[in-house]
Amino acid sequence: MSSDKEHILIPKMKADLAEGRIDRREFLRYATFVGMSSTAAYAFANKVTGGGLVAPAAAQGAMPKGGTFKISMRVQDLKSPHTYSWIEGANATRQVLEYLTDTGFDNVTRPKLLQKWEATEDLKTWTLHLRRDVKWHNGRQFTADDVVWNLNRVLDSKTGSSVLGLMKGYMISEFDGGEKDAKGNPKKSTRLWDAQAIQKKDDFTVVINAKEPQLAVPEHLFHYPLLMCDPAENGEFKVGSNGTGAFRLESLDVGRRAVLRAKPGYWGGGPNLDAIEIIDTGDEAAAKLAAFASKQVDGFNLGDVTILEAMQKMPNAQLHQVMGSYTAVARFHINNKPFDDKRVRQAMRLAVDQAEILQISLKGLGGVAEHHHVAPVLPDYAQMPMIKRDVAKAKALLAEAGYPNGIDVELAYRPQPDWEKTAVEAMAEQWKAAGIRVKLNLMPSTQYWDVWTKVPFGFTTWAHRPLGVMLLGLAYRSGVAWNESNFSNKTFDDLLTKAEGTYDIAKRKEIMGQLQKIMQDEGPIVQPVWRSLFTFMDKRVQGFRMHPSGYLDGYKLALAPA
Repeated sequence: MSSDKEHILIPKMKADLAEGRIDRREFLRYATFVGMSSTAAYAFANKVTGGGLVAPAAAQGAMPKGGTFKISMRVQDLKSPHTYSWIEGANATRQVLEYLTDTGFDNVTRPKLLQKWEATEDLKTWTLHLRRDVKWHNGRQFTADDVVWNLNRVLDSKTGSSVLGLMKGYMISEFDGGEKDAKGNPKKSTRLWDAQAIQKKDDFTVVINAKEPQLAVPEHLFHYPLLMCDPAENGEFKVGSNGTGAFRLESLDVGRRAVLRAKPGYWGGGPNLDAIEIIDTGDEAAAKLAAFASKQVDGFNLGDVTILEAMQKMPNAQLHQVMGSYTAVARFHINNKPFDDKRVRQAMRLAVDQAEILQISLKGLGGVAEHHHVAPVLPDYAQMPMIKRDVAKAKALLAEAGYPNGIDVELAYRPQPDWEKTAVEAMAEQWKAAGIRVKLNLMPSTQYWDVWTKVPFGFTTWAHRPLGVMLLGLAYRSGVAWNESNFSNKTFDDLLTKAEGTYDIAKRKEIMGQLQKIMQDEGPIVQPVWRSLFTFMDKRVQGFRMHPSGYLDGYKLALAPA
């Protein structure tokens, strides 16, 4: 898994760990990014720090065979994997299609369809070595041509993939496309920065040539829309689609049910299950509870706070929990009045008491957020002063912005997960004190996800990402697919690109501090909390670990006899 030649940054990382400039988990993440095997990284970290970290087992022991694992999860339209914007869809499809890399529940990235990767000293050239034992379900060899096709497709602006936003800083150039926007300004188009940016070296080797240094390329290859599709299917996924994974999609009834059947001969071993059945129990938490109690399902993709106590009383229910950077933000279209004035955006942040929202919506299961979308648990987080509620200052800012009598706005949100609805309604009550009158527009979840980037003011879930720069790049870089607020700040974009290529921890956190300050001063969000991610599984379910992003790996699961 590791490179034949140790990367120039590895000695620096080892010294940083030994001298306490980074902690063990930071070392594990960064060392594996530049090609050190996870086994070697864990061994060195334990040697230097006196042990305590246990690497996940490389292989499972004897597991029960057979059975159908049934999970309560939304059953969504799966036809376009490269443009997914929801975890549930990716969780279904990832059983069939796979990723080049895999970031585990421990936040360490390992090869998946790759055998290993190598990075040059300047972090601009990444050589990806493919496994040679991977075959598509139809028997065809998985090759570099497949990888090149998928990378080119997700980085084509016509596809509309969020991968473009993630990689834009180091893989993409903008140019004048010859069109004008509604205000008569030139519309920018994008393309690969160089004709050789993605290069096939041989049948099992792909080279990524970046225009800027980038430390986290292996992590980006695990971004959930970057599934490896069979080029023959032109990016479409459906019942019977070809894949390299442990299952095939046997049936799909959107909004109701999907069945994934085990594919014998999976290159990764197993699977243990005969099938996975996804049952859509809708938005109501009570329906999930009833489905579990009646043994219609063996677990949920995510748990709900409102049924937490009831689930804990069930003798067959096992709680699984992890803390990461999972959150939801109330975000504005900053080109829409009154949100086009940063003083209004600041006022709306100042009018919220984050600690109170955490208790009301999540019963304290999480952490207080600081309105910049970089979680304290992430290795690139910079310590910031907490923004505390100040209603008087919020009113003064609104008056300065020309709204002495306050503002009237409408906020779109969804009923599930239940904590989001509770958080929105609690914030609306808090905003009233500052003269911010919020009309609440509760939409069914399926309807909300059809318009989530279009509503002027909405409350949107954001899944965990292991690095703050990934969250900022996906959500706030100018012009990218998931920039739901239309936020655009050249200084922010330039600093983000710089941070993405900076290993030195002190320098990286200094840059992150600047980015977080821009978000607090000018940013398009009110972010009250970080959510602790949890779910419940029947105790018969073996091999399950709660992933910080809520990902589900069916090939690792098994069912003990009833």
